[in-house]
Formats: sequence, C-alpha cells, structure tokens
Amino acid sequence: MEMTRKTEGISRARFLAGAAAIGVALPSGAAAAVDRGRAREGLARRGVVYTVGAGETPATAWSTARMRRDLRAVRDDLHANTVDVTGDGVERLTSTAAEAAELGLHVWLQPTLGDVPERDILEHLAETGRFAERLRRQGASVDFSVGCEFWLFVPGIIPGDDVFERIAHLQSGNLDLAAMRRRLARFTAKAARLGRRVFHGRLSYASAPEVDQVDWDLFDIVGVDYYSYFPRRSGYVRELRHYLRHGKPLAITEFGTCAYRGAPETGGMGWDIVDHRKTPEEIKDPIPVRSERTQAAYLVDLLDVFESMNLYAAMVFEFLTADAPHRPGDPRHDLDLASYGIAKAIQDRPGDPDSPWHWEPKAAFHAVARAYGKAGQRQ
Repeated sequence: MEMTRKTEGISRARFLAGAAAIGVALPSGAAAAVDRGRAREGLARRGVVYTVGAGETPATAWSTARMRRDLRAVRDDLHANTVDVTGDGVERLTSTAAEAAELGLHVWLQPTLGDVPERDILEHLAETGRFAERLRRQGASVDFSVGCEFWLFVPGIIPGDDVFERIAHLQSGNLDLAAMRRRLARFTAKAARLGRRVFHGRLSYASAPEVDQVDWDLFDIVGVDYYSYFPRRSGYVRELRHYLRHGKPLAITEFGTCAYRGAPETGGMGWDIVDHRKTPEEIKDPIPVRSERTQAAYLVDLLDVFESMNLYAAMVFEFLTADAPHRPGDPRHDLDLASYGIAKAIQDRPGDPDSPWHWEPKAAFHAVARAYGKAGQRQ
C-alpha cells in the first residue's frame, strides 16, 4: 500500500449527490462475458488501481472531467478490462464506478476511508456497497471489496493517530501481535457481514499477507496486496500457491513498484524515500537513480507469472499519483520517484502547487499496455 492516499469524512448529502450518477445505461456485453463460466487461460481480469482521493491541492483535486478522460485511457490505451476504483468519498467512488461500468469495464469497487471512528468507516462501506449492488442489478460486472488492510486504516487495531504512526508502531516490535490480530479479525468479520447485507455479488478484501490472517470463508475471492520480490520467477509461483489453498479465485488487488533502481527489492516500502519534514518535500539521500525500465520490467515479470497461473485478477498499483509530480532535471524534488504510478504528473510550472498539470505515460504504462493487449487477443 503506497502511503500517498488521503482520508476524509463523508456526509449524507455528498452520498446522495453521488448516488444520482447511477442513472446511466450499462452495457451487458464484453465486461460480463467472463462471468459465464467459459474455460479460459491466463488472467480473467487485467486491471489498474484508480484512486479517487480528494487531492492535496485544488489543482490535483478529483474532477469528473479528468476521471472520464483517465478511464477512457485505461480502456483504450492501457487495454485493461478492469478498474479497481478505490479511495474515500462515496460521491467520488460511485461516480467513477458508474462511468467505468458505462465504458464496459469490469468494476472492482473498494472503499478505503480511514482515520475516522469505526462507525463512520462502516457507514461509508455500506453506502458504497449499496451502490455497487445497484450497478450489479443493472447489468454491470462488479466485484465488491469491503476494504484494504484494515490494520492500517482503522483506528484502534494498532496504536497510532494515522497510518504513518501505525506503521512505525508495527515496525518497532513493541506490539502485542495476538491482541492486534484479534481486533483485526473482529473488525474484518464485522465488515464482511455488513458487505453481505448490502451487496449480493462476489465479496472480497484486500489483505496485507505479512500482517493479515484472514478467515477467507467470509469471502468469495481471496484478495492480496502483493509486493514481494524474488530474483527468480519460481519464487513468486511458490509463494502464490500458498494463497490458492483456500480453493477460491485469487485476485492480486495491488502489485507494483517505483521507477528507480532497487525499488522492487523494497517491496511495499518503495514510497519511503521522501523527507516530509522539509518544505518543499524532497528525496532523501542517497537519491536513487531514476529508472522507468526497472518499474516496467518488474510489472511485466509479475504479469507473466499471474497469467501462467491463471489467476482471477491482477490490478497494477496504480494509474497515477497526481500529488507526486515528476520534475525532470531536478532529482532532489522529483517526487514521482516515490510514486507507484504508471503515469507521471507534469506541472506546467514546476514547484507551484496551483499549477495546471497533465499526465504522461511511463515506460511501465507502455509495457503493461503491450502485455494486456497481447493477452486479450489470445482470449
């Protein structure tokens, strides 16, 4: 889980505004074809994570127009057949999910509200799940995930006021792991029960294998945020077989790395190269060497493994991190180095938070597009 996601509360009024987006005509063709039980080889769902957070500045705030352009690029340029719509804010989640469904994409919908009281997280989950069920009943192809790495986002499971404090507490080793896992299991079961009440399709959860010990009997699809690194592909196959023992479809709910040398070896901590105490934020010493080729090669290697194992789904993390702009020629402030995005944000006025910006594909975007395109032609 890359730590650039922002959390916020949700009001009833904002949910009702978002729910109005449900009035769209949904296709019943290509995106749902895989649900008809036909034999297949390779991945069924080839996707990308699309985060719908509020943004850190007005310039990077979520917008309907940008979202629509991005989703068309996901379908037409990246050749994905799935989009993992994740983040907080029911209006943003539901509007994006409805647009993706209208485009014929399979929707993996996953709310990730955090750092608020438990009851607010569960209300946010329920509102999003009800919307997912309405999409499903209208003919859209939808899976619903009740959340992501609850130990990280839900207060009270691990001490700490925010995700950074919880990670530090976990890494310190000064933690009663048995008690933590009991609290985590209790909340996961509560979220699963609520998910079942509001959504009647396939249910899942995005787990962190090194922390979560999920009772997968609660879910239809095993979900894993996967950031392992092995020097040989056989290592990935051996590890992934462990998750198949449950006899259920396996979805790789996140996988990815950053665009610098050595990033794959850092696993899910590749983002931790930024000194947030500085103004403006800057890359810590020693500054890593930018390498888009490194990111692309890692993603393609893992996709080859997932395809060969006929897994259910794999979602590249992530499409874009708008608040981590790429600054060519300024490696000290090239915050895109800490991004898992396969596209990079380019400001018209580098360093100005109010600057207009656009995104450009990285080498990883092109590499994944080729892999997805070829795999789709074979099926």
